[in-house]
Amino acid sequence: MKALDRKLWRDLRQLWSQVLTIALVVASGVAGFLATFSAWDALSWSRETYYAEARFADVFTSLKRAPVSLLPRIAAVPGVAQLQDGVAHGVQIFIPGVQDPIRGRMTAIEPRAPQHLNQVTLREGHWPADTVASGRLEVLVSAALAQARQLRPGDTLQALMNGKLQELVVAGIALSPEFIFAGMGGSPDVHGFGIFWMHRDAVAAAWDMRSAFNQVSLRLAPGAKEAEVIEALNSLLAPYGGINAYGREDHLSHRMLNSEIREQQVLGTVLPSIFLLVAAFLLQTVMTRHIGLQREQIAALKALGYDNRRIGWHYLRMVGVIVGLGCVLGVALGDALGQWFSTLYVQVFAFPQLQHRLRGDVLAVAVGLSVTVGLLATAQAIRASVLLPPAEAMRPPAPAHYRRTWLDSTRLTHWLSPGQRMVLRHMQRHPWRSTLTVVGLAASVAIVISGSFWRDSIDLMLHTQFRQVLRGDVVLALVEATPAQVASQALRLPGVTAVEASRSVGVRLVNGHRHWRGNLQGRVAPAELQRIVDAHGQRHEVPADGLLLTDRLAHRLGLRVGDVVQVEWQEGARTVWTLRVAGVVQEMMGMNAYIARSHLNQLLREGDLVNQLTLAVEPGRETELLRALQQRPRVAGAFSKAVMLRNVEGITARNLLIFSAVLTAFASVIAVGVVYNQTRIALAERAWELASLRVLGFTQGEVSGLLLGEWLLEMLIALPLGWWAGWLLSDTIVRLIQTDEFFFAVRIRPATYAFASVCVVVAAVFSAWIVKRRIRHLDLVGVLKVHE
Repeated sequence: MKALDRKLWRDLRQLWSQVLTIALVVASGVAGFLATFSAWDALSWSRETYYAEARFADVFTSLKRAPVSLLPRIAAVPGVAQLQDGVAHGVQIFIPGVQDPIRGRMTAIEPRAPQHLNQVTLREGHWPADTVASGRLEVLVSAALAQARQLRPGDTLQALMNGKLQELVVAGIALSPEFIFAGMGGSPDVHGFGIFWMHRDAVAAAWDMRSAFNQVSLRLAPGAKEAEVIEALNSLLAPYGGINAYGREDHLSHRMLNSEIREQQVLGTVLPSIFLLVAAFLLQTVMTRHIGLQREQIAALKALGYDNRRIGWHYLRMVGVIVGLGCVLGVALGDALGQWFSTLYVQVFAFPQLQHRLRGDVLAVAVGLSVTVGLLATAQAIRASVLLPPAEAMRPPAPAHYRRTWLDSTRLTHWLSPGQRMVLRHMQRHPWRSTLTVVGLAASVAIVISGSFWRDSIDLMLHTQFRQVLRGDVVLALVEATPAQVASQALRLPGVTAVEASRSVGVRLVNGHRHWRGNLQGRVAPAELQRIVDAHGQRHEVPADGLLLTDRLAHRLGLRVGDVVQVEWQEGARTVWTLRVAGVVQEMMGMNAYIARSHLNQLLREGDLVNQLTLAVEPGRETELLRALQQRPRVAGAFSKAVMLRNVEGITARNLLIFSAVLTAFASVIAVGVVYNQTRIALAERAWELASLRVLGFTQGEVSGLLLGEWLLEMLIALPLGWWAGWLLSDTIVRLIQTDEFFFAVRIRPATYAFASVCVVVAAVFSAWIVKRRIRHLDLVGVLKVHE
């Protein structure tokens, strides 16, 4: 082994603890990058592969009812390459032994006919048979619901179909590219929502849709303009109650999947970048100090004939070993986390295959970035070492120039002990060093906060939605709009103590070239069981005249308070109104448009009609109520708040908390790395000074107090700065991943600030113990030796 090789391993052994902590910080950055981008790659690759294999459509529309004789005219629309018609209706599902209400979508399928678009994939069982021939109703069940409810072929269900309770038999388990994400309101609900496919003859018989359809999907020809096709389709289907057509980008499943992919891109870019910057900061600090302590060794090497290139390469190899160790650990951890994240996504997104893979280009980028950051961080220190003349290197560094500080000219010195004055003077005479230490400590606190605040934001969102917004216990969706007197009838249901009625209609809001399709919700004021509450907990009421819009919807349409917007009713006579935006509210879930129920019914020129009821139920009687609602044909669906909350917590909240725990672990590693390395560097820089004090009669405790007292003061300055930086970093991440469906308010509890502070303080206490131990074993003679 060559002399420089032996020196390299000797230096690494001497600095093993600092090498390990820096390598762990690098590993955190590499692992975070690989885990998030491998999850991004798995989702993107699975999406594109499945879309291509199952021929996912480009344009979608729904209508009331149209004869199949209209299909050739739709196919003749310029730009249409293929079409697929269908029949679909909402149903309520009952599973024997399960009290929780389940909302479903019953879709027609013809097993013997070719599926041109949105092909259904059979994973288990057989295709549903012709009901007339088999004598029973067979259905396919979406894989997500089947897995959540443990359904298998041969199991029996009940469905409320068009007001009639029907017995169903599970024929098989299936998937569709239309329902990769299946849920309501933008939240996955694999326990309470499912897709069902039944033979078209059976669906047509149940809803009187023989030789008719109410769903159309289109595939566009190459070069076709989506907007022109949608406009022609809307015009053609308008007489048949067609709800405005929309493109793939507005499809719920596709939109939610794209939103998750975008979040992974943001998180895979922002957080690993911060981790690598922290690693660069530590490498630069450690290598600068290490090279400074080896001035005499560098001079001796040059005197023995080693040129600048070989000496520079020696220190570059040292950086390479540290970064390489971090990359090896990071790749192994990132691959394991990526596989774990993929298993979590399987519970939310239903793909035929969601395959985790560690792509070579992603791996090369992660390692390349780590090596580049490490080399750039230490380039200046290494360059200074190789350019140092041997004669100058043999001399000790020039002593510092000391002068009176502002502290000496104030009366404050009379109130301070000699040790305290020494601490303050040292910080004042080395402001850049003290500033870097404070910045490093503050960054550690901020990173821990950014990994932990998700729990607080999730708790706030769930509390707001299920305690302040939805104050009722059960929500009923009616089959059709019904006179408001139905609320009085609902009061006679078992356990019901209060009822609040509302009406929701499908609309399209248009402002110039911008548009949005969704539901206009007619509410009463003041509302008690289903309220409108913003992200700050402030209650809002629907205006007597005009619209109240979610801020994200107003931003999407380019609207402000006082502006007017065109409202196109998508049902019945397809009336168009021009309404004023009376207010904007920052809600946490969904994009919503509200109007006074009386005003909505007045615009529709109908009586006081409602199609949704929110019920308050006596404690312990909800099961009895849900059982009674199964016999009500006018009820399209019943939603239990307790069940919805449990389902959301079981998937969405759990996955976010798991992700938060991983981030917190990474952040804690970084905090330990920053604090420990800064403390070790401070000890190395002041070893001569501390040894001198020991010789002059200072005790070990007094000497330790000087070093640790400076660190304590820097910590007290860094903690509030870290709290502020943590909030700012958390707010930045939230803004970058914000979607139309969710708004995560940055809520950081005092306990989270305390947790971040404790993480850093514990790391500091551990470092202080090591420092005190090293001071106790300080070689006074060796440290005080100076070459003259």
